[in-house]
Amino acid sequence: MNIASSPNAVSQDTRPGYAARALIASVLGYAMDGFDLLILGFMLPVIAADLHLTSTQAGSLVTWTLIGAVAGGLIFGVLSDYFGRVRMLTWTILIFAIFTGLCALARGYGDLLAYRTIAGVGLGGEFGIGMTLVAEAWPAAQRARVSSYVGLGWQIGVLAAALLTPLLLPLIGWRGMFALGLLPAVVSFFVRRRVEEPALFTERVARGMSKAPMKLLVADGRATRASAGVAILCSVQNFGYYGLMIWLPTYLSKTFGYSLTRSGLWTAVTVLGMAVGIWLFGVAADRFGRKPAFLFYQAGAVVMVFVYAHLSTPVALLIGGALMGVFVNGMIGGYGALISELYPTDARATAQNVLFNIGRAVGGFGPVAVGALAARFSFGAALVALASIYVLDTFATVFLIPERCGAALE
Repeated sequence: MNIASSPNAVSQDTRPGYAARALIASVLGYAMDGFDLLILGFMLPVIAADLHLTSTQAGSLVTWTLIGAVAGGLIFGVLSDYFGRVRMLTWTILIFAIFTGLCALARGYGDLLAYRTIAGVGLGGEFGIGMTLVAEAWPAAQRARVSSYVGLGWQIGVLAAALLTPLLLPLIGWRGMFALGLLPAVVSFFVRRRVEEPALFTERVARGMSKAPMKLLVADGRATRASAGVAILCSVQNFGYYGLMIWLPTYLSKTFGYSLTRSGLWTAVTVLGMAVGIWLFGVAADRFGRKPAFLFYQAGAVVMVFVYAHLSTPVALLIGGALMGVFVNGMIGGYGALISELYPTDARATAQNVLFNIGRAVGGFGPVAVGALAARFSFGAALVALASIYVLDTFATVFLIPERCGAALE
């Protein structure tokens, strides 16, 4: 695969208002995903008590949601390159909404696990399709910045979950919280009615597209190295994020005796730090390049996760959590632009979803690994171990990822 831009490359979609509509649709879809996954983390103890689940069964609800997300990412990424970004984004949101709502009707472990897994299938497709849609709609000079806004959608959802769950859970219960998951169905209606396929995609279809988008990810040595590098970056990103966010409320509660409300507030501050980090990453990646931004954030993640593991006072945990959030999840602001510039339109959504969801598959073991280390040693020791994985990220960025900042899309 030639990673250089083609002479027929289109830099952006110029239809009035199209870029903004594409961005809003992508942000809203990803926000609903973030809200759903974090409320599950908060609700696990309540669900386990009500349905008489073991700790292993409760934890598997998160794991199988992520397994479903990996499957959905692989399936809908390829389908999006065949049948269109908007059409598949609509279906992913609908699947996610319907099966999240069905979780409210679960009578036991078996049916709840099935609903969570299928909801995960919808969840897995939304990130890559949304990133692709935005990258193809906006000009090259703003590509990383607007891609970071899609990443911010997740943080908006997570922040809403951290603030609203302690307030709503005692009032409407875990079933009522899942019933809120039907709201994304409204978003899917907006997407289908108000957002068209990007011009870059429709022009490519008219000229004839490749029928094997997966092969383009490993079409030659350069493409294979880039795919391996991106897969490592996404794996570290997801492993660190899920390992941290699923256990952070428990860490604050068990280690420092924080109440559910206080744990939620401290977690919310960490999420705010993540949001700031994502926005800053997008700005930095457009101004200084993709690789310098990634390397700076990777170094910051190593330092701040290690430092956070040794904090103990409420103020220090509050400030340290925000700074840790900046670096640990800020890098999500760069994947949309990075991957979009490495692959042609024939395989762009496939690359976004396949590579990110390989990372999500690895990330599914993050909560398991952190939980195991915390049980054997301590949560602090688990966090120190977590910090070390970002060193692997640095090597992948230096040796495997080419710099393609601002390139026109093929």
